Amino acid sequence: MTDDERKSIASEYLKSLDYKRDFYHLIAEDAEVYFPNWGVARGAEEYKKLFSHLGAMIEDFTHFHAYINWIIQGDMVVAEGSSKGKLKTGETWSDSKWCDVFE
Repeated sequence: MTDDERKSIASEYLKSLDYKRDFYHLIAEDAEVYFPNWGVARGAEEYKKLFSHLGAMIEDFTHFHAYINWIIQGDMVVAEGSSKGKLKTGETWSDSKWCDVFE
């Protein structure tokens, strides 16, 4: 797989989150996904549970795709950027920093 193909998969994952599209086919069965205040989800069942919990709290959010910093080395892709969004409680955020590592 080329660097561009790896980056494309990571980008598709982030856009799928923004547009509430299915993304589970992009995540390996043995993946580990960490989210603050939730912990580490290991494997398909746990990360489906994680994203179900997040979906119950978050009304809307958007990654600022034009400003994502990408680092690609071997099989590893790192995406660092910011996002904005709104919780179902009405609370909003406008410049939340995040970093995802895909392997």
